[in-house]
Amino acid sequence: MAQPSGRHVRIEHRGVVLADTLHSVRTIETSHPPSYYIPPSDILMAALRRSSQQSFCEWKGNAVYYDVEIAGEVFHDIAWSYPSPTRAFAALRDHVAFYAAPFDGCFVDGERVIPQPGEFYGGWITSDIAGPFKGVPGSRYW
Repeated sequence: MAQPSGRHVRIEHRGVVLADTLHSVRTIETSHPPSYYIPPSDILMAALRRSSQQSFCEWKGNAVYYDVEIAGEVFHDIAWSYPSPTRAFAALRDHVAFYAAPFDGCFVDGERVIPQPGEFYGGWITSDIAGPFKGVPGSRYW
């Protein structure tokens, strides 16, 4: 499910604001904390470079990935979007989601998020979200 979140989502790294929005769309999936997709108008898009990485989700469609260069650091394949999502996830079109792990701070309504465990998943855990979540040891075949 993709739905407007209405929450304040912010990403900071080394004193630079990468994204700051009240207009994100969040996805909710079984055994996952939400991922927040941010409109390009609320992202420092000059920091993003499209990478060659792609993936396919049977629910959302084809994803493209981005490298992020910020404050002198480069993070590869750390953001993704769905340029032509399936009809059920049309709200994600052209919005960008980010893995939380490498950045100094990712926040939802001022609360620092905890990245979803595992290297594949991009959910953001806040105190109002209960697990268990995919990505922890033993959850591979959930």
